[in-house]
Amino acid sequence: MDNNQLQEQFSLYLKIEKNVSQYTLKYYNQDIDDFNEFLNLEQIEYFSDVDDRTVRYFLTHLYQKKLSRRSVARKISSLRTFYKYLEREKITISNPFLAISLPKTQQSLPHFLYKEELQELFKVSDITTPLGQRNQALLELLYATGIRVSECVNLTIDAIDFSMQTILVMGKGRKERYIPFGSFAHDALKLYINEGREVLVKKNKMGTDYLFLNSNGKQVTTRGIRYILNKIVSDAAISIHVHPHALRHTFATHLLNAGADLRSVQELLGHDHLSSTQVYTHVTKDRLKDVYMKAHPRAKS
Repeated sequence: MDNNQLQEQFSLYLKIEKNVSQYTLKYYNQDIDDFNEFLNLEQIEYFSDVDDRTVRYFLTHLYQKKLSRRSVARKISSLRTFYKYLEREKITISNPFLAISLPKTQQSLPHFLYKEELQELFKVSDITTPLGQRNQALLELLYATGIRVSECVNLTIDAIDFSMQTILVMGKGRKERYIPFGSFAHDALKLYINEGREVLVKKNKMGTDYLFLNSNGKQVTTRGIRYILNKIVSDAAISIHVHPHALRHTFATHLLNAGADLRSVQELLGHDHLSSTQVYTHVTKDRLKDVYMKAHPRAKS
């Protein structure tokens, strides 16, 4: 079996057994393509012919291309997973990428918003209009639940339980989780669903069950959500950059700063590993100052 056939089988494995997103699949294939290109330069015909020395040469090749440590780490991680699959399928007898340590990458802190900045955003939308009601409901829900934008665009009407104030979210790997939401999101969603969404959905002759719709009554896209948030920030006239993931970062940061335990936040975010959630354990300067002023015996006169 040649390398292209093995890569196709691995792609099927990722899609069917691992349920990875198209975005993740794209990067796996890109990383394997780059490695295959390197093997051709080295006149190595089959993936099974790769040994530890080949991997070390490949690592040198990546650094010579002046790739960032993060990019190198991702490629090594992708190929490690690929060879784990080949080992499972008895194509190779060992995984040559296991002996290579992932380069340490600098951990950048997630960008989050302060409560005062959020308050300005919540004042912007004109909730007498269908699109204004949608924008307010979208903003409230993203902050209230910390869901990913990819999860948000795929929400349907029946995913919302108003009596329990929870939403059912389909996360990565098609894993479901229930997330509670508060009274502000409850009221904004009720208004949008009962009024604004009814107006928007009439513009779509086919009808739809998706929760958040664009001006044509069709499912809003991730790009559409990015545009909505940028417009809200622009209308609020505040000098901050708000990408959709920033609200997820803000959700997690505010919960942890208020005393929520890490395991609960991990479950709410849908993280498989606690290490993914631990990046949010940084605290704001205001929080540090508040703790210091309350705790240190000589902080107050």
